[in-house]
Amino acid sequence: MSAVIEKGSKVTLHFSLKLDDGSLVDSTPPEKPASLIIGDGNLPEGFEETLLGLSAGEDRASRIPPEKAFGMPNPNNVQRIPRGSFASGVELEEGLVMSFSDAANSELPGVVRAFDDEAVEVDFNHPLSGRHLIFEVQILDVQTP
Repeated sequence: MSAVIEKGSKVTLHFSLKLDDGSLVDSTPPEKPASLIIGDGNLPEGFEETLLGLSAGEDRASRIPPEKAFGMPNPNNVQRIPRGSFASGVELEEGLVMSFSDAANSELPGVVRAFDDEAVEVDFNHPLSGRHLIFEVQILDVQTP
């Protein structure tokens, strides 16, 4: 009997992550599956729930609600930054993803939502927050803890 995925299992799999309209957000290349440990905090709750109980050779597709994926957008994560804070040569455009440093000097991605001569509105929410996602997996190997 093959091993079943449980908390602490090391899992090797192929996955694809899609939006509700079917457009692909992320996936593993055919020659390079992903490996992960269930419960190590690297996967959102809804993704881990999809994997629990599966064995090598099984496939599953699940629709993950935002609350169990990347959360709902937080209005406090949208900030207006003075235009002068940006280097003069930076060409701003809506949807541009930029890297910022937070108070701890960690890198934080932000998406330019709007801008004028005075300020730039930057959204620091996860780009997939508020979205329902389709998580498709193909389990290749399971090693129990």
